[in-house]
This record gives sequence, C-alpha cells and structure tokens, in this order.
Amino acid sequence: MDYDFLISSRFESLESQGKTALIPYVTAGYPNRGATVPLLEQLTKAGADIIELGIPFSDPLADGPTIQRSSFVSLEGGTTVTSVLNDLRIFRAKNELPVVLFSYLNPILAYGLEAFLSDAVAAGASGILLTDLPTGADPKVEESISRSPLALIRLIAPTT
Repeated sequence: MDYDFLISSRFESLESQGKTALIPYVTAGYPNRGATVPLLEQLTKAGADIIELGIPFSDPLADGPTIQRSSFVSLEGGTTVTSVLNDLRIFRAKNELPVVLFSYLNPILAYGLEAFLSDAVAAGASGILLTDLPTGADPKVEESISRSPLALIRLIAPTT
C-alpha cells in the first residue's frame, strides 16, 4: 500500500468536507514500551486523522518540556528506533490511519539512512518529519528521502 498517498487523500477528504485535521503526537515508548500500540489504537478510535509517532531522542532541544520529558522516560525504558518501527508494524497490521514518524536526524543516521527508509516503509510509515533538517541543509539526505515512498514533512516557523 502507498501510505504516503494516505496523507494526501486524508487532507483532500477533510478539505472537501470543510474540516481540519486532528493530528495528535505520541512519543513511542511513553509512558512505557507496552503502551505505544494501544495508545495509537485509542487515538484512531478517538478520531485522529493522522498520527505523529515520535522516535525518542536523547537531546530533543527543539521540543518543549513535555516531549523532552517523555523522550527521556521512553529512552530509559529501552525504546529504540527498531522498537518504534516494530510498534508501527503491529499497529499497521490492523489500521490504515496515516502515521508520520517524528524524529531528529541523528537517530536516523545512526540506524543507517537507507536502512531506516526501507524499514520505515516496510513498517507502514506514511511520512517522516525531521525536526532538525531545514530545507537545503543536507541535500543528500533530502534526496534519499525524496526518492523513498515516504512524504518528507517540513516544519515552518512563523518567522519563515
């Protein structure tokens, strides 16, 4: 299935109904490793249109105290990039809701960019949002992501 397509079609459907999207964020592995899949399922039942699934990072400086705290707890509990992708795979087996992986670049590079892109697609990710990859900062990384089936989601500050 083309999960990237799910993002576009979800927004088109909502727009045609005059609605906006509900896109909750969840730090994978918070409050514990076993909570991620049930939480994703509950968000689906509660009406989420797309879910951002955070890959915890040890130095989430671009995020506020809530994501920082949940990332630290998650990492202390043993969450890894591999475990996040496994949780996504389990969720995806029963759900077609678009899921965007939310991460910093370092965990992805440590995993191996091409391996991550392949494994994220296999797990059912629809897109990736890299908080510390501004446009043009690393053309090779951007090109690799653009060649993959994942949508590259950009952050835009009010001052941009």
